[in-house]
Amino acid sequence: MSSTIIWTIVIIAGLGLLLAVILFLVARQFRVEEDPRIDEVEKVMPGANCGGCGFAGCRAFAEAAVKAPNLDNNYCPVGGNEVMQKVAAILGYEVKEKAPQAAVVRCNGSCANRPKTNVYDGAASCRVKAALYSGDTGCPFGCLGCGDCVNACQFGAIVMNPETGLPVVDESKCTACGACAKACPKGIIEIRPKGPRGMKLYVSCVNRDKGPVAKKACAAACIGCGLCAKTCTHGAVTVIDNVAYIDPAKCKLCRECEAVCPTGAIHSVGFPKPVDKEAVKKRIADRKAKAAEAAKAAEAAAQPVKKEENNG
Repeated sequence: MSSTIIWTIVIIAGLGLLLAVILFLVARQFRVEEDPRIDEVEKVMPGANCGGCGFAGCRAFAEAAVKAPNLDNNYCPVGGNEVMQKVAAILGYEVKEKAPQAAVVRCNGSCANRPKTNVYDGAASCRVKAALYSGDTGCPFGCLGCGDCVNACQFGAIVMNPETGLPVVDESKCTACGACAKACPKGIIEIRPKGPRGMKLYVSCVNRDKGPVAKKACAAACIGCGLCAKTCTHGAVTVIDNVAYIDPAKCKLCRECEAVCPTGAIHSVGFPKPVDKEAVKKRIADRKAKAAEAAKAAEAAAQPVKKEENNG
């Protein structure tokens, strides 16, 4: 072997060794110590990496939870309260339990209620369809029916009903991760509390058109008449932009709003039996009659006092 080759090998080996030493020293000098609790938190996470917590994945959530001063702004919807209790135990924090949630589809526009006005012949994607035009029915706010929400769900909790053309949520599988809601370009899917014993009420419509226009587009649309808001004695119902909304935190599940809704836009879930609309309407009428009588009695009682003041 010639001396040239030997020296070449020696120089290359020497440079390699020198660079290795430099890299070692630099890595040691600038190394970042990672909190070992991040790995512990990640291990108790469900591993869905769905983004429902607002972070890119379970690892990102674990890093944020370890760095946070408390868990008030960090919650894993897939793991729920059970997982959050484990995370809190690792970090030495306290965590408040949250009511179970599930997705609801706020659209009444079934094939029967909202007939098609044209035929769409394009990519089977709600997002693509929404970018092209308002939809193939008279309602520009309703479900587009291509199933982007179904494709987004990692848990098989939502499927398209071929008869109605609308998505249906299986609450027993829904983790409230919000992936379906993010995938819907029309914003008709909402994450709401499941309610006590699984009972809840919600307005299954987001049509902001005025009453006659909305009713023409869909037979079961909310027409913004306000009967539900006027009937509710708990302040749970509001009408904004011609569409009603029920606040789950204020709703007492009396079902009076459901009974007086003229189009059936208000849906009830989890109740043991259908609402008896006539019985509820009678209850409302009796309450109003008693209130009117009480008002008359109070006015009559105030009359003598006014006369005495006038005489004085």
